[in-house]
Amino acid sequence: MSLQKKSFLLLFFFFGLFISFSQEKFTLSGVISDAANNETLIGVNIFIPETKSSAITNEYGFYSITIPKGDYTVLISYQGFQAIEESFSLSENTKKNFSMSEESQKLEEIVVTAKNTANIRKPEMSVNKMSIGTIKQMPVVLGEVDVIKSLLFLPGVTNAGEGQSGFNVRGGGADQNLILLDEATIFNSSHFFGFFSVFNPDAIKDLKLYKGGIPARFGGRASSVLDIYQKDGNSNKFSMNGGIGLISSRILAEGPIVKEKGSFLIGGRASYAHLFLKLTDNENSAYFYDLNTKLNYKLNKNNNLYLSGYFGRDVFSLNQTFVNTYGNATLNLRWNHLFNDKLFSNLSLIYSDYYYGLTLDFAGFNWNSGIKNYNLKYDFKHYLSDKIKLNYGANAIYYDFNPGTIEPNNSQSGINYRQLDKKYAFEPAFYVDAEQNLTDKISILYGLRYSLFYRLGSSTVNYYANNQPVVYDPELEIYEKAEPVSSAYFGKNKTIASFDNLEPRFSISYELNPNQSIKASYNRMVQYLQLVSNTASPTPLDVWTPSDNYIKPQIADQVAVGYFSNFKDDAYTLEIESFYKKVKNRMDYIDGADLIANEAIEQVILNGQMRSYGLELMIRKNSGKLNGWVAYTISRSQQQTPGRTPGEVGINNGDWYRSAYDKTHNLVVTGSYKYTKKWTFGANFTLQSGQPVTYPNGQYVYQGITIPSYGERNGASLPMYHHLDVSATYIPKPDKNKGWQSEWVFSIYNLYSRKNAASIAFRQNADTGVNEAVKLSIFGMVPSVSYNFKF
Repeated sequence: MSLQKKSFLLLFFFFGLFISFSQEKFTLSGVISDAANNETLIGVNIFIPETKSSAITNEYGFYSITIPKGDYTVLISYQGFQAIEESFSLSENTKKNFSMSEESQKLEEIVVTAKNTANIRKPEMSVNKMSIGTIKQMPVVLGEVDVIKSLLFLPGVTNAGEGQSGFNVRGGGADQNLILLDEATIFNSSHFFGFFSVFNPDAIKDLKLYKGGIPARFGGRASSVLDIYQKDGNSNKFSMNGGIGLISSRILAEGPIVKEKGSFLIGGRASYAHLFLKLTDNENSAYFYDLNTKLNYKLNKNNNLYLSGYFGRDVFSLNQTFVNTYGNATLNLRWNHLFNDKLFSNLSLIYSDYYYGLTLDFAGFNWNSGIKNYNLKYDFKHYLSDKIKLNYGANAIYYDFNPGTIEPNNSQSGINYRQLDKKYAFEPAFYVDAEQNLTDKISILYGLRYSLFYRLGSSTVNYYANNQPVVYDPELEIYEKAEPVSSAYFGKNKTIASFDNLEPRFSISYELNPNQSIKASYNRMVQYLQLVSNTASPTPLDVWTPSDNYIKPQIADQVAVGYFSNFKDDAYTLEIESFYKKVKNRMDYIDGADLIANEAIEQVILNGQMRSYGLELMIRKNSGKLNGWVAYTISRSQQQTPGRTPGEVGINNGDWYRSAYDKTHNLVVTGSYKYTKKWTFGANFTLQSGQPVTYPNGQYVYQGITIPSYGERNGASLPMYHHLDVSATYIPKPDKNKGWQSEWVFSIYNLYSRKNAASIAFRQNADTGVNEAVKLSIFGMVPSVSYNFKF
């Protein structure tokens, strides 16, 4: 399809959404916030029972409902807060803000509860939202509350193994997840090589994981979107909170700049285990630190400014001869503007940077690499009527890739300065989403994203015979690097390759009754950035690279269907989803691929495909002293790289094989029990299939050297993975709500000390000469204690 035709289709789709309505209607709009600190609340459910109209507050707490003139009741509900019921008369456009108070165990009067209709009526599926309160109740390793680790208790989400970084969604790779912090991209979400995440839980307000049915405003990744927002800061009064743990401590301060108009937030976190190593004259060191900050100011009732940022670093050192430093930095300046009670806009200017540095004193050189992006985006939310709401906008991202810089760190090293060719790219996109109530029972969410991608100079591009950078040796049946037949240099911002794609999105919800619905969704996602890594879990050394003449963009198509139910007055919810996802142009690597400092990475890459499918089940208990959920996923994730011609064998003989992220069974149980006002107990249990691995199936001796031979790729599995974690939270003075407030959190990770295999290595015993398998386990039982406070 030509560029002109695609542009015409996008414009036709956009303008075709505008529908006029003859009945006289008015709009109720406003902002919903936390009464304690004036923090806006995301995802609050607003429901008008007389018309069955509903709305959910956006990322800035704004809502808008358009209904006919008349007398109504509004029901407002949000997890962890007292519901609001209020009668009102609507005879003109009305702006009304609401303040919600947290639920209090001291209240003995009857509290109004609103029906949770959003998860039934809204055409949104494959989406999980978690409150920070829920995350903080989960037992975790070393007592460090972890946002990323909490995602692993959701259906369809796994990790690459204990102590590994990243997470996998519905059989996809960790590089296929778009992770956003206040709209800025986080390229590496881990501290301590995966033991902790980069997100300070005290600074986080809201997080939402999209596994499918992804709105058109998101793009650039093939698997999922993790959308995280930081707190704005308390605009009512100054406050502080923090925590002291065995490995790290954190502190956060927030308060008004101008009361009820502007506020600030600044939080820091740092580990200090390396300080204890120094007491033993140990030269090794490993620590991390990060900083969260945010400023916001209300210029007037229609305009708000926000400035938020994040900075984090990890440092790992071995006797000062090996020093590894890596981390993220982001900055986002945003302007919210309310044109009227139906049109809300957000303009953002975003900077994101991931840096990796390595010093090898014994080798005499320093290495650094990284990726930066500059993003300008303008988003609109248009509440046309009670039947239809629009989201539309555009964004443009400029990428700066540094594959690697090598420089000598002393005059005797013999190393010459070397800069691998830097790479640049430009990715503009336009989108429109519409949420529409077709009838009282049927709601749809449909959208279209039009993305473009330009691989830009300055860099040298190799050309190969038959345009094949990888050649096949039919005698040895192996793939090898091809030698370039020529090359060409492209100057700064000269186009090397270009792509454009239409990405349709569609979801539908059919309400069987007020407590049950069935839903279905389809979405196409295109990923133009590729992570050069042949490991199951991303590492700090992994390098991002743009799509070009040889590395094609990944194109993912996913369909899902599900059943959703609330029962026993919303005390329980049930979600069942089935999905199928297929990804074209998934990178695969030839055997023996050399990825580090490779300027011609196309010489070790073949383009294959992925597919994953499965069934997810989640039942949740929402109220009472005991609450939590049980989630189970049965799924399959496979990869295939067939031969390019009938004479080639491809990877794994061209057959489908298990991807590195395939976990057939995944069961999680998590719960929290409020025993008394002072004591709350929590427990998590995880059971999942072992990670796919490739084991040797034999060996041979060549010139006195024993060489293993291997079977099919990922043809074996590590042993079953499981562990049980428990925690107890003690609040000395639970009725105290002013001044110094504190709590103690005691936890045990892996209560029965299961020695889960992180890997299994095969070797020959030096003493007996017998072959043996050696299992590497990272954690046994790990007790911890932390002290949290606020004032």
